[in-house]
Amino acid sequence: MYAKLRTPVRAAVLGLGLVALPALAQNVAKVNGQPIPQIYMDVIVKEQVAQGLPDNEQLRQAVKDELIRRAVIAEQAKKAGLDKSPEVKAEMELARQGVLVRAYLKDFVAKNPVSEEEIKNAYEKIKTMYSGNELHTRHILVEKEDEAKDIIAKLNKGTSWDELAKQSKDTGSKDKGGDLGWVTPDMFVPDFGTALGKMQKGETSKTPVKTQFGYHVIRVDDVRPQTPPPLEQIRPQIEQQLQQQKIQKHLEELVAKAKVE
Repeated sequence: MYAKLRTPVRAAVLGLGLVALPALAQNVAKVNGQPIPQIYMDVIVKEQVAQGLPDNEQLRQAVKDELIRRAVIAEQAKKAGLDKSPEVKAEMELARQGVLVRAYLKDFVAKNPVSEEEIKNAYEKIKTMYSGNELHTRHILVEKEDEAKDIIAKLNKGTSWDELAKQSKDTGSKDKGGDLGWVTPDMFVPDFGTALGKMQKGETSKTPVKTQFGYHVIRVDDVRPQTPPPLEQIRPQIEQQLQQQKIQKHLEELVAKAKVE
């Protein structure tokens, strides 16, 4: 039974059991005379549909079965006096607070949406981060400086880069000819990044570049100006980040106003 329902269903059922609800004319079922309100079903189904599950008879039956199971277990827990346990009471209160917190934040987001102007302003700031060039880079990493010098010497004599790259210690790139893709110097440790930043298209490092990982021979295949991704490509991430900032600022203001002793 549990495998048929996504984890949030069980959490939602638990949360619903802690929230006082008005008497309803329609119930999902009765367990030992105690009704399970239809709204319990409605809330959980809505949540599951939002997560991609289809609203069908199979889902509703699974939710109903889970609600009945919960009601039976909860009744037995009360008979055993577990609801009087300080720890259980604390957990129930925390769960109740969690439901209220989620409801409050959902309401706040609905009333304080991110505007198109805010999104565009944030995108303009992102665009300023894309200055300079990015380089299509390869490298061969070895343990000793003499090994790196030997590789450079062999390259100068016409040995294939791809052949030499097979001895690289970098297992992530050795089978791809040491290809690191399109990168910028600030993506690497300082010594590597500094050396890379001084290189031109088609250039191979003339001396080994030492880092904490070993000795590198670096090659730059191509250079192009950095360009930011289109706004529409990163719009969801920008909107989510801005919304989180709004929430964080609001919560900080609420806490600052609260009397905490």
